[in-house]
Amino acid sequence: MPDVCLYFQVHQPNRLIPYDFFRIGEHAFYEDDGLNGEVLSKVAEKCYLPANALFQKAIKETKGRFRMALSISGTVIEQMEHHRPDVLRSFQDLVATGNVELLAETYYHSLAILHSKKEFERQVELHLDKLEEVFHVRPRVFRNTELIYNNAIAAQAETMGFDGILAEGVPWVLNGQSPNFLYRAPHVSQLKTILRNIGLSDDLGFRFSDKSWSEWPLTPEKFAKWLKKAPGDVVNLFLDYETIGEHQWKDTGIFEFWEALPEAVLDEDIKWVTPGEVVDLFRASKDYDCHWPTSWADAERDLSAWTGNVMQQEAIAKIHRLEEEVLAAKDPSLSHVWAKMQTSDHFYWMSTKGGTDGSVHQYFSPYGSAYDGYIYFMNALADLQIRLKRPQEKKESPEEE
Repeated sequence: MPDVCLYFQVHQPNRLIPYDFFRIGEHAFYEDDGLNGEVLSKVAEKCYLPANALFQKAIKETKGRFRMALSISGTVIEQMEHHRPDVLRSFQDLVATGNVELLAETYYHSLAILHSKKEFERQVELHLDKLEEVFHVRPRVFRNTELIYNNAIAAQAETMGFDGILAEGVPWVLNGQSPNFLYRAPHVSQLKTILRNIGLSDDLGFRFSDKSWSEWPLTPEKFAKWLKKAPGDVVNLFLDYETIGEHQWKDTGIFEFWEALPEAVLDEDIKWVTPGEVVDLFRASKDYDCHWPTSWADAERDLSAWTGNVMQQEAIAKIHRLEEEVLAAKDPSLSHVWAKMQTSDHFYWMSTKGGTDGSVHQYFSPYGSAYDGYIYFMNALADLQIRLKRPQEKKESPEEE
């Protein structure tokens, strides 16, 4: 029977104020700090704090046999430092148990790898430094924003010294093979690719509270039996942390499910393992040849969640076009503002998709429409461009006596 590897993503973006045309050149703070604090507190009370307490208890009650992983973006760590230090302490306590592995990612939860290797490396190093400062750990396993992955990204992760990388187990790349084995990208020598089991992960992330689902209600014992029957070496359950209490509300029984699942899995003689342990335990005996970028977002499992329309494409191109200018300015505060505007959520909120995926984009958006998200972003970007030019203008025109 396979082992089970559980990983949760923890992330909050910095939402923008309704930044209209008349603020350009006049108003240098783009973020809705009040709303960011409000959303963080809501999610902390509904998910982060109770889920952290739940998993701390599970670790204690199983005498350390329950293990899991978290990836915590730099932007959410900053928000917790600023608005809710108590929530950050709760994550620090959980990691201090030694049973929760932290994963590396881009500090700003960005799409940098698609545009600039240099900026991507800068953001990953910033994230590694932040995790060392806050949690006193340095991860060995990397997960890119939204599990965006291809052969080139795997090769880049290996160059940066990582032992493993997470990816979506996309059916058309697997071509009939099981995601429950370790894989290797072509042209890497050591790095192992750990693939998300889409079906079993989405049973917990999306179908759990769906009363029209043929398997509803899902009990911990039933799910543990499914895991036991799964083929392969390891079942990788990769989810948003907010699945617990925010996407699946408390009244669905989600907390009771997760309270009982660690023991239910152990009762079936299945081991909980972390991504780092998976890399150490299993051989990567199969090739996973992924030429085009894949992700865990939307039905297409590609980049269309962020690049599917002209607004998104223009916004992404323009923010990345500023790289040379921003870095030449050697102003840490401007670099930070610029990098925060690379967070993938800004482009996700500009999506104009319809159907189920479209309604998910709209649910997460703080704006009235995709067009509003685009306009506020482009206006803030115009202001950033003005701020970048000002020091240059001062240098070029000597001050009047």
